[in-house]
Amino acid sequence: MTQESSNQIPNLWDDSQTSKMTEPDLLRYRSNLLGSDMRVTNYGGGNTSAKIDCQDPLTGDQVEVLWVKGSGGDIGSMGLDGFATLYMDKLRSLKGLYRGLEHEDEMVGYLLHCTFNLNTRAASIDTPLHAYLPHKHVDHLHPDAVIAIAASKNSRELTEEIYGDEIGWLPWLRPGYQLGLELEKIATAKPHLKGVVLEAHGLFTWGESSKACYETSLKMINRAQTWLDQKLQDKPAFGGAITQSLGAGKRRQVAAQLMPVIRGKTSSRQRQIGHFNDAPEVLEFVNSAELTRLAELGTSCPDHFLRTKIKPLVVDYDPAGDNLDAVIAGLDEQLAAYNRDYAAYYERCKRDNSPAMRDSNPVIYLVPGVGMLSFAKDKATARIAGEFYINAINVMRGASGVSEYMGLPEQEAFDIEYWLLEEAKLQRMPKPKPMAGRIAMVTGGAGGIGQATAARLLDDGACVMLMDIDAEALTETTEALTTQYDKDRVRGVRMDVTDEAGVVQAMRETAVEYGGLDIVVSNAGIASSAPLDETTLDLWNRNHSILSTGYFLVAREGFKLLKAQNMGGNMVFVASKNGLVASANAVAYCTAKAAEIQLARCVALEGAPLGIRSNVVNPDAVLRGSRIWTGKWKEERAEAYDLSTDDLEEHYRKRSLLKLSVLPEDIAEGIYFLASDASAKSTGNVLNVDAGHAPSFTR
Repeated sequence: MTQESSNQIPNLWDDSQTSKMTEPDLLRYRSNLLGSDMRVTNYGGGNTSAKIDCQDPLTGDQVEVLWVKGSGGDIGSMGLDGFATLYMDKLRSLKGLYRGLEHEDEMVGYLLHCTFNLNTRAASIDTPLHAYLPHKHVDHLHPDAVIAIAASKNSRELTEEIYGDEIGWLPWLRPGYQLGLELEKIATAKPHLKGVVLEAHGLFTWGESSKACYETSLKMINRAQTWLDQKLQDKPAFGGAITQSLGAGKRRQVAAQLMPVIRGKTSSRQRQIGHFNDAPEVLEFVNSAELTRLAELGTSCPDHFLRTKIKPLVVDYDPAGDNLDAVIAGLDEQLAAYNRDYAAYYERCKRDNSPAMRDSNPVIYLVPGVGMLSFAKDKATARIAGEFYINAINVMRGASGVSEYMGLPEQEAFDIEYWLLEEAKLQRMPKPKPMAGRIAMVTGGAGGIGQATAARLLDDGACVMLMDIDAEALTETTEALTTQYDKDRVRGVRMDVTDEAGVVQAMRETAVEYGGLDIVVSNAGIASSAPLDETTLDLWNRNHSILSTGYFLVAREGFKLLKAQNMGGNMVFVASKNGLVASANAVAYCTAKAAEIQLARCVALEGAPLGIRSNVVNPDAVLRGSRIWTGKWKEERAEAYDLSTDDLEEHYRKRSLLKLSVLPEDIAEGIYFLASDASAKSTGNVLNVDAGHAPSFTR
């Protein structure tokens, strides 16, 4: 093969960066480079190792230590603390304790006794796969190109055709102690090998230095990719297209309508968060002639189906006929059929000690002409599941193009999905935060109260969509919260609450980004001050367009989304003490805020049968961080009290019954309470957060 593929993985090794690195640092550097490209390995998949001479903290002697990716890590982002460290002499001594394949799970418990230097990072089940290979540096990766070969019916013959005698081949064996011994056996018997392809699983490569190991890994991946590209050239993928993709806007529109319905129907055991992906490789697959047949076969690589379930659900959508209403009407039956099928799979394959059946709903939904939807307990897990299925698509494209694609045998798949060691890992997962699985939208999200509210919800695990008319402030706030929390749980969309089409689109974006909605915080604000006889119609209309009409539009569209989802929900209106108590020189503001409170009460009445609660938080005199106090309103209020603007906050503090200043964080705490399960039996209520203002007492 003289022609190289354009899909080559680039060699990113930089000697200028590595010249003074220690061996552990070189291992971390190599790992991060390999994990930075999803064509090499998917998030959390694969592992890397090095056998390094280290000083024993007890004896001071130099001892051989295995540094290997620990349980739950990701080679693309891990630091040195992500590696488990184990004495090699102790690992070798474990061979005498091994009682055979039926007892190999017990070997995991012995790994703790091999720990070097009291390292708290747990060793993974893949540790023996690295420990017993007679090579200093080892990479175990899940490259799409190589798994396409590994998942082909004639995997062994294709491996020999591509690699000759440089790479060995082993038949499918579940990761564990026995596979570690099999790798040792083949590498010892054939010392010329540079690696091994594991059937239906992935690639092992090795070298005597970190750089040599890295370069061998890339060389072998690129060789498979080049071979595949040449074989598949001018050959239609998956039998060719039988469906045409909808336009990008229409695809998102369909996803926005479909995702909340799916979320509502599949969240009975655990609230789901959704993710939408319409990447070109996804569209190629969902539009293809072979979609249904290949999807039914399921995924091959264990890392794939642990994230995606053994197979996806193909949604009965016809983009040419746009039968979305019929699809939604038929979802109950489609989901019921999938659940029955999964339950039958569980019953066929379960063993005497198998864990109880887990949630039987799909994780991956394939929609012809539209793309892929994925649902999981949180946004990151949903996104990563979708990324894993793209890896599976790439594998199926290659395998079905050069041979016959083979999913894992059903019993093997079940034994990994319901592996007792995997179940034990799930049981060790920390308890979810109170707002985990909740989706909130906050209007006026770039202001002081909006930012504080978003942070409070994010603190307890919610996903937050920020909405604001100020694009620059919105970008800054979104970036700040993304840095403080994480990129998956924060989104921002510019929205003017007075623009009906804009509100509709913002709700649609929320549904596409997260799959639905649970909490609507209406907080967009404006304030004005003028005597009645000086209040212009423009000033009156401006207050009411934002504080009354705008809140109505947000409430109406949010209500529609919550109703379609059929999971209940919460609306919290940020009003003002001026909605209860009139103030001089603020007729437009006061009446608009009063209308807002009455709107919230109307929503409470209509929402109650649907489990949708609606409540009000009434702030007063929140100066810090509030944008309505940065302009003329602050000056007008100060003038009304014959004070300087610098004295205004102290005036409000002294005026309050508790003699306390009210901060954005205080309002956020009130909003959080009304949006949380702590107030589950409250609706139509008004909560004053004003440090005490007697005229505003609600009763």
